[in-house]
Amino acid sequence: MGMTLMLIMIGLLLLGFPMMIPLTVASIVGFVMMFNGLGQMETFIQQMMGGLRPASLIAVPMFILAADIMTRGQSADRLINMVMSFIGHVKGGLAISTATSCTLFGAVSGSTQATVVAVGSPLRPKMLKAGYSDSFTLALIINASDIAFLIPPSIGMIIYGIISKTSIAELFIAGIGPGLMILLMFSLYSLFYAYKHNVPTEAKATWSERGRSVRQAIWPLFFPVIIVGGIYGGIFSPTEAAAVCVLYALLLEFVIFKSLKMPDIYRIAKSTGLITAVVFILVAVGNGFSWIISFAQIPQAVLESVGIADAGPVGVLVTICIAFFIACMFVDPIVVILVLTPIFAPAIQATGLDPVLVGVLITLQVAIGSATPPFGCDIFTAIAIFKRPYWEVIRGTPPFIFMLVASAGLIIAFPQIALFLRDLAFP
Repeated sequence: MGMTLMLIMIGLLLLGFPMMIPLTVASIVGFVMMFNGLGQMETFIQQMMGGLRPASLIAVPMFILAADIMTRGQSADRLINMVMSFIGHVKGGLAISTATSCTLFGAVSGSTQATVVAVGSPLRPKMLKAGYSDSFTLALIINASDIAFLIPPSIGMIIYGIISKTSIAELFIAGIGPGLMILLMFSLYSLFYAYKHNVPTEAKATWSERGRSVRQAIWPLFFPVIIVGGIYGGIFSPTEAAAVCVLYALLLEFVIFKSLKMPDIYRIAKSTGLITAVVFILVAVGNGFSWIISFAQIPQAVLESVGIADAGPVGVLVTICIAFFIACMFVDPIVVILVLTPIFAPAIQATGLDPVLVGVLITLQVAIGSATPPFGCDIFTAIAIFKRPYWEVIRGTPPFIFMLVASAGLIIAFPQIALFLRDLAFP
């Protein structure tokens, strides 16, 4: 049965259907094979609706809405200008500023694709003018944007937390350490690249210019303070933090900055509604699919076939990383989390692994896969936004993929990279 479902999904994907179609068709076929027809189809519908029941899911459309408001407003530009004023003049400073800006915007949006658009659009022309190659520039933007998957608020962590019944608050804070580690790696590589290719530096900003840029960016910088400080200060839950972010984004862009007008609300709401509809359809169908494969005991069969039961904690983590990394090269990250997390759940429970550590590694693999050929979603976002050919977009990605894979190895070897802040916040 498992092979039949996999062949159905691969065949429909190759025919060009969007991911929700192969997942739905495979789920229905699996249901028919188990129950000999559609007579009890209401059971499958109930499982789908059950996937949308967790209250934590409310945070997803609100974080998407907040990110959309900020992307169309001035928040991203103000954050970029602040970072540039402090490190733009050092060797490789423009590239380091790009990676840092992606991290900061990821901390206020939670979306990799929104970060590609918001940070890449203004900084790519500056990097090209400064002498960076387009392949390096594009690779840096799409890979640094993936730090948004680790730095809270991470939509990927919300989905994983709901599926695995893991604390989203703990996942959020555990992602900060790995996200900053990856930023450091990318910054060191940018420094090396700038010296190797003798890239000229930018003009040094005066202290008055730096002070002005900080004053302009102070309002957007309150987004991570609201999210992290509010959650870990016990003021509100992650879902309530998402609602506060939407309200803050509206006040910021419509009232304080006056960068958006009332007619923009319709376009923003429409965009958010379309993205949310796709995400929620995937979540619903993914939950039904997970129920079917669990009912058919496919996860147990798969894990036994690869011998993961005898692999031990490190072996399980390595297997999880490989499986999620490969899957996200071909399939939407949310779908991969929905489908693979239940498959590995028995092995995670049997080996006593910390589900927060597993969640961080899964989120990291999803981030890597989002920027990895052949079908990483951030690659196609960059193609659409920057109007560049596929091969040019992916040509510079190998060094960044290597660093991201190395960071996963470091987290497996030294789990406290992810768990140190979590253990401080939740003793």
